[in-house]
Amino acid sequence: MAYLHPSESFEIKTSSEPSGLDIEASTNTPEGNHGICLTWKDIWVNTTAKGKNGRRSILQGLTGYAKPGQLLAIMGPSGCGKSTLLDTLAGRLATNTRQTGEILINGHKQELSYGTSAYVTQDDTLLTTLTVKEAVYYSAQLQLPNTMSKSEKKERADFTIKEMGLQDATNTRIGGWGVKGISGGQKRRVSICIEILTRPRLLFLDEPTSGLDSAASYYVMKRIATLDHKDGIQRTIITSIHQPSSEVFQLFDNLCLLSSGENVYFGPASAACEFFALNGFPCSPLQSVPDHLLKIINKDFDQDTEIEISTEEVISILVSSYKSSEMKKHVHDEVAVLSKKQIRSTDTNKGHAGFFNQCLSLIKRSSLNMFRDLGYYWLRLGIYIALALSLGTVFYDFGTSYASIKDRGSLLAYISGFLTFMSIGGFPSFVEDMKVFQLERQNGHYGVVAYVIGNTFSSVPFVFVVSIIPAVITYYLCGLQKGYEHFFFFVSVLFSSLMLVESLMMIVASIVPNYLMGIITGAGIQGVMMLVGGFFKLSHDIPNIFWKYPFHYVAFHTYVNEGLFKNEFEGLRFDIPNVQGVNRSITGEVVLTDTWQMDLSYSKWVDLAILLGMIVLYRVLFLFIIKGTEKMKPIVGSMLSSIGESSKTVVHVEKPDATPLNEHVV
Repeated sequence: MAYLHPSESFEIKTSSEPSGLDIEASTNTPEGNHGICLTWKDIWVNTTAKGKNGRRSILQGLTGYAKPGQLLAIMGPSGCGKSTLLDTLAGRLATNTRQTGEILINGHKQELSYGTSAYVTQDDTLLTTLTVKEAVYYSAQLQLPNTMSKSEKKERADFTIKEMGLQDATNTRIGGWGVKGISGGQKRRVSICIEILTRPRLLFLDEPTSGLDSAASYYVMKRIATLDHKDGIQRTIITSIHQPSSEVFQLFDNLCLLSSGENVYFGPASAACEFFALNGFPCSPLQSVPDHLLKIINKDFDQDTEIEISTEEVISILVSSYKSSEMKKHVHDEVAVLSKKQIRSTDTNKGHAGFFNQCLSLIKRSSLNMFRDLGYYWLRLGIYIALALSLGTVFYDFGTSYASIKDRGSLLAYISGFLTFMSIGGFPSFVEDMKVFQLERQNGHYGVVAYVIGNTFSSVPFVFVVSIIPAVITYYLCGLQKGYEHFFFFVSVLFSSLMLVESLMMIVASIVPNYLMGIITGAGIQGVMMLVGGFFKLSHDIPNIFWKYPFHYVAFHTYVNEGLFKNEFEGLRFDIPNVQGVNRSITGEVVLTDTWQMDLSYSKWVDLAILLGMIVLYRVLFLFIIKGTEKMKPIVGSMLSSIGESSKTVVHVEKPDATPLNEHVV
C-alpha cells in the first residue's frame, strides 16, 4: 500500500466553492438579508483540571470557516472534540476549560445579538405534556418581539412547523417516559423549530441525528440543509455529527474531520474520500464513505484494524499531509480574506417579547403542563385525600375531653409535618421543568424573573385545590374547632406550608438537578426543620446553640405549628377527669402555654403573616440562586483560567476575547 509523503502537496480543485470575495459580494445586500461568515484561527482548548500528565488539550490549533448557505459538518470518533469545537464557536464552553485563539463573526470580534444565532442541543429537552403546536406556539409567544401581533406569531409558528415537516403531528403530544407521543426524529425537529422561530442566520446543532435510525436521520438533516429554500435566508449551519449515512453525508457542503482534537481534514465533503485515497487509504466502492473515514482514524479498536500500520501512525500521516497540502493553504487564505474584508456586521438585536407577555405566556404554558402532568399535583391530591380520610377515621370527632388535647396536638403536628412532607413527591416534575428552563434561558428565550413569576403564579391554583379538599375532609371528620374563621385560617396555613415546600424543592432542584439526590436533600432539610419545629422537642427544651438559635426560628414548621395550635386551642375549654366529685376544666390558652410551651404574646395571624413572608423570601432566594449561578460561572471560569496561566504545565498564547452565543436577558 502506497502512502503520500507528508512533504508532498495535496491539491483538490475547489472552484465550485465560492471564495471569500464571492461571499462578500453575496452578503453585500440590503440590511436584513446578508448572511454570517464565521471564522476561527488557531483555536486551542484545554482542561483546567490538572491530571497525571498535566492539563489535557482537547482542541489543538484548529482553523476553519463557515459560510452562508452552506452546511459544515464536524465529524470524528467519540472523544475527538466535536462537541467542544461546536461549544467553542457558540461561546458555550464549560468553566473547567480554557480557550485561546481568534473567533470572528463577519470579520469582527463581537457578540451575536439575540435571534441572530441559535443552538440546538443533543438532548430534546421539551415539556412532554404539550402538543407539537402548543410547544412551538408558546415558544413563539415568548421569543418573538411585541412588534408582531399574536396572529403573526401564530402564523410564524405554523410556517415553522411546516418547514420541518411536522404538520401531520401538530396535535400530537410530545410525550416522554411512560407516555406515548411523537417519534425521536419528530422531537428533534420540534427542538429545531423552537430555535429557528427567530429566523437565525447562524445555526449550531449538536449531534442532531443521535438516537435516530438512518431514515429519520436523513429526513432530519435534509430538512435542516434545505431550510434556506423555504424561508429564503442564507443560513450558516454548523453541526457536529458522529456517524452519518452516505445519504446524509452527501448533504454536507464542507467537512471538518477531527481526531484527538487535531484537524485531519477540512474542506469540501465531496473531496474527503480523494484525500484519504491519495494518502494510501482508499475507500472500497462497496463501503460507505463516512464509515471508511471514521474507521481509518478511530483509535479505540486499533488491534482490529486491517491496515498494516497502527492507527496513531495513520493519523500522523493524515495530519501531516493535511498541514502541507494546498487544502490547508486554501483554508488559511479563505479565513484571511473573510477576516480582513470586514463584512457588514450582523443584524441588530431583534428583541424579545415584552416582560408582561413573557410572564403571561409562561403562566399559561406552566399551568397547562401542571394540569396534564399527573405527577405534578393530581397524584399528590389522591394521596392527600387518602391520608385525610385516614386521619378523619383515626381521630374521628375527638370532642373536648382532656384526652383530646394530646389527640389534637398529634393531628396538627402530623398535618404540619408529614402531610406537607409529601410535596417532595413532585420533585421529578420540578427537575424536568428546571431542565426546560435552563435550556431556554441559555438560548436567551426569556429571563429569570419572568420564569420565577410564571412558575409561582401558575402553581397557586393547584396548590389551593390540593390544600382545600383534604382540609375539608380532615377538619370536619375530626371535629376541629367550629367557625368559618378557624377553618379559613386552617386552610391558609396548610396552603402556605405546601407553597413553602414547593419553593424549597424548587431551590433544591436548581442546585441538585438529580432525582435521587434532590429528594434525599429535600427530605433531609424538611426532617431537620420538623425536628426543631416545637412539637417533637418543645421550644423551651431545644438546645439554645445552633438548634434553637437560629434553626428553630428559621424552620417554617415552627410557625405552622404555632399557627395551627393557636387556631385550635384558643377559646376552647377541656374537661379534666372528675376528682373527688369536683368538675374542673382547663382553658386552651393554659394548654398552649403550659403543655405546648407556645408564646401567646402575638396572635396566630402573625404566624400566618410570617409564613406568607417566607414564601416570598423563598421565591426571591430561588431567583437569586439561579442568577447567582449564572453570574458565578464566568467568574469561576476566569479564576480557573488565571490559575491555568500561572501553572508551569500550560504554555499557550494569550487568550483572546470570548465570543458568546447570545446576550442574556433579565
